[in-house]
Formats: sequence, structure tokens, C-alpha cells
Amino acid sequence: MKNCFITLFFFGIATLIAFWFFHNVPENPANIALVYITALVLVARFTTGYFFGIIGSLIGVVCVNFLFTYPYFALNFSLTNYPVTFLFMLIISITISAMTTQIKTQGKVLLEREKLLMEAEKEKMRANLLRSISHDLRTPLTGIIGNTSAYIDNKDKLSDEEKLDIVTHINEDSNWLLNMVENLLSVTRIDERSMKIAKSEESVEEVVAEAFSRLQKRLPHAQISVKVPEDFLMIPMDAMLIEQVIINLLENAVVHANSKKPIEFTVTENANQVTFQVKDYGIGIAPERLSTIFDGTPYTSEQVSDMHKGIGIGLSICKTIIVAHSGTIHATNHENGCIFTFTLPKEGK
Repeated sequence: MKNCFITLFFFGIATLIAFWFFHNVPENPANIALVYITALVLVARFTTGYFFGIIGSLIGVVCVNFLFTYPYFALNFSLTNYPVTFLFMLIISITISAMTTQIKTQGKVLLEREKLLMEAEKEKMRANLLRSISHDLRTPLTGIIGNTSAYIDNKDKLSDEEKLDIVTHINEDSNWLLNMVENLLSVTRIDERSMKIAKSEESVEEVVAEAFSRLQKRLPHAQISVKVPEDFLMIPMDAMLIEQVIINLLENAVVHANSKKPIEFTVTENANQVTFQVKDYGIGIAPERLSTIFDGTPYTSEQVSDMHKGIGIGLSICKTIIVAHSGTIHATNHENGCIFTFTLPKEGK
């Protein structure tokens, strides 16, 4: 039914245009044939299979014969070159139909392949996230259990200083778990089926300010220098998720980098995107980790495994959030530390 409507629509429009040419440009009858050939191409493009293209060829030839060839409003199949005209229109129809059918088939294959790749990426991210969660939850929970057991078993023997030390460790591990829960809750804002989020126009300066306000409550002594564009900058984003990304990257830099200078947070823009950069002056990242640091793979080095507690899940969630925003994220080393960079596209880009 849809194909019939498409065929009738295009040839109806073609007939109206042909009548206009017939009455206004009678000295050039080739225009009429070109109009019907155009309609034939469109029918072949927007219908399925070859049948309606062939029917369109017949309709076009009959219309030219019946409406625009003397004697008018009468069929005359004895006209010179009539079979040739029909044959060429038929060849055009079959050729265009074959090409469009092939294009549509290729499009379906590419769409299915894209869906499979998206599903594979989702499964990979889910597996990495679960693996990272199991690794990162174990360390603070073990610490909390060990410290509480030590306090309960030895409360009468511990000095006030030792008790404070145990409670401090419990508090640190509890805050780490709270941060992890916030990260996990942020992922629930992302549509699992499409890996997209609801975006709205947000002020970059306000989002950065809110992220720094939340970070300062956790790390009041963190030294961070900030540089954002002077111009008022609005881009589409989920503000809460981008705040979480900024907090994760800055907290990782403060806690894990051992930066010898204040951490630098910079926002720049170009015609297509806005770039956010966190630069520290610390120990850097092991070269073998640069390609996998956002995959949620736990860091297993015996020397620094405790120091990097929780870094995997935070960066994995950063990647999930930025990918959902159609942005990019990566990490690089420089001679005195490392740089984390993520980009967000501007509206319409």
C-alpha cells in the first residue's frame, strides 16, 4: 500500500509539472520526458523491489503518449521510437531499483553491525565495571572490618591516640565507599539501551563551580588552579554527570598523583567542541596502563596497588559518561606528570 501511494504521488506531481512545461515551454518537449524520468528515479529510490519501478516505467511512457503527444488524450502505439522510449525508461528503472535495493541492504547490514558492536561495547564496559567494583569494594570493606574488629577486641587496651587512628581509617574508607556509591548512582542516569543521556543547555562555568564546591567538601586542602574561558559558554550536557567526571579526575589527581605543584584545571573551546583538561605534576602513569586505564581494569602492581585503590572504577565511569555525551576522553604523560583530557561536542556538532 505504501509503495502504491509513493508511485502515485511522484507521478501525480510529475504530471502537474509536465503540464506546466507543456503550456509554458512548448518549444522544448524534452523537459516533459525528463520530468517523468526524474519521477521514475524517485519511485525506484523510495519503493522496495523492482515491481513498482517497472510499473512506473509503463506509467511514464503511457502518460507521455496519452497526454502530451498528438493526438492528445488518445493512445497511439504506432509512434516512431515509442518502443525505444519505453525500453530506456525500463532500463533506468531496473538499474536504479537494483542500486537502491543494494544500498538499502548494505544499510541494514551496517545498522545490524553497529548494533552488535554497541552491544559488545556495553557488555565489555559492564564486565569491566563489575570486575572493578568487586576489586575496589574489597579493599575499603576489608579495612573497615579489620579496624572495627581491632577496636572491639582491644578497646580497653588501646590509647586515645590509637583509637583516633583506627576511627580515622574507618572514616576514610567509609568516605571512599560513599564516593564509589555516588559514581555507581550516576551511571543509572544513562539509558542502558542506547547509551545516551538527556542533555540540556548548561553553563560550563556553573558546572565547574559546582564540581569544585563538592570536591572542596571532600578535600578541603586540595591545591587546584582553574582557568575557564571569559566568554559565557553554554553546551548540551547532563550537568550532574559532567560534575561527577570533573570530581573523579581531580580527586584522582589529588589523591594518587603526589603532585609537587598545584593541579591545573583548564577549559578551552573551538568551533566544534569544548575541551576539559586536568594536569598534575606527580608520578605519572605507567606506560602500559595508558591504553587500558579507562577500562576499569584493576591495577595489580604490588608496589602501588593500595595507593591506586578505587582509581579503576572512577575512570571507567568517566569514560561511560563521556561516551554517552558523544565525547572523547584520554590520558597522556608529560615530563613532570600526566594529563587527563575529555571533550564535549557543541550543539549541532
